[in-house]
Amino acid sequence: MWTVIYIAPSARIAERIQQRLTDEGFLVKVREAKVSKQYEILVPEGELQEVQEVLATILH
Repeated sequence: MWTVIYIAPSARIAERIQQRLTDEGFLVKVREAKVSKQYEILVPEGELQEVQEVLATILH
């Protein structure tokens, strides 16, 4: 099952995060949020904890 790990404010930022996580070896999907022009970053539930650690370094 896929889980939303981050909501990006633009497609450009979502694509950048997707690329960085993919470079780290994670499976990543991006989809447009239904409510607004934001983009959801999704990862497999089994990788959630590992991705959170990597995402924290990407965002800071």
